[in-house]
Amino acid sequence: MPAGGWGTEGSALVRRALKISLVTVTGAALTLSASACGGKKADSGDGGDTKKTIKVGLAYDIGGRGDKSFNDAAYEGLQQAKKTLNVDVKDLEATKGESDNDKQQRLDLLASSGYNPVVAVGFAYAGPLGKVAAKYPNTKFAIVDDSSVKAANVTNLLFAANQGSYLVGAAAALKSKSGTVGFLGGVDTPLIKSFEAGYTAGAKKANPKIKVDVKYISRGTDFSGFSDPAKGKTIAEGQYDAGADVIYHAAGASGNGLFDAAIEKKKFAIGVDSDQYLTAKPAAQPYIVTSMLKRVDTAVFNFVEDASKGTTKAGEQTFDLKNDGIGYAVSNPEAIKDVQAKLDELKKQIIDGTITVPNS
Repeated sequence: MPAGGWGTEGSALVRRALKISLVTVTGAALTLSASACGGKKADSGDGGDTKKTIKVGLAYDIGGRGDKSFNDAAYEGLQQAKKTLNVDVKDLEATKGESDNDKQQRLDLLASSGYNPVVAVGFAYAGPLGKVAAKYPNTKFAIVDDSSVKAANVTNLLFAANQGSYLVGAAAALKSKSGTVGFLGGVDTPLIKSFEAGYTAGAKKANPKIKVDVKYISRGTDFSGFSDPAKGKTIAEGQYDAGADVIYHAAGASGNGLFDAAIEKKKFAIGVDSDQYLTAKPAAQPYIVTSMLKRVDTAVFNFVEDASKGTTKAGEQTFDLKNDGIGYAVSNPEAIKDVQAKLDELKKQIIDGTITVPNS
């Protein structure tokens, strides 16, 4: 071997040693990097505690997203929770003509996929929810507009819709020039009958001689009355032709047919659940006097917020005029301003107990 040289074998050994050293150093660096990333992920900026992300599931009623009423209000509550709370959300649509088994499978899918809490929108979920809640006792459920499901893990989100309907019934009678107003119900059920009862009582309070023309789109277990705007329009046109000059609907997506009829007949309509003046087509807006507001968005958000804190309570939570869970819209001042003072007076009397609003 030449003086000062390594020779061929020596050079190979050096190269092998350098390669091992580089692998070791690179591996150590990767380990440090992974540790640093892991530490950063765990640090939430508040002393290192990681906030818990919960998965929120929501099952819509018939009519689904885009009904510009009941379901859209629930969607808004879900979106508010997504924006302001640390939650992931999943919402599933209902299908026209579906069975209770379909509803049960939808709720089961959400619960079995780890969504907790789960919100069922609408009384039609009562039977299916009772079965699913028993199957998943550690999952928190809420149902909107039903009080029949009694379980330690179920919250019933209820609304005094008769109170809000009373106020818009008074508005209808005060705006009417013909002496006849209309009520268009989606499905003839006890819940929707409470809307009718409040509306009729309010109308007769404002004008004892008023006539109330009541029509329903469907009856019994046929829930298509909440998702048939064409039929809603046909029935509303008949009510207008029969003398009604103001019609209030409690018909979900079918109420959009009422607004189309109001445009054609150039007569007044009243929306429901959300402020439908804001979502109606421009041609319909001048004819929408007001809407009965049912704060489904607030109820859904509050329930999800409680779930994120671990403070949900089973049983009934009622939203009414007193706690601003119910109200009436004033987005069309040209139509509502002349009767608003009277409505606010009636609202005060309901809150203080001077007026008791019928529920059926």
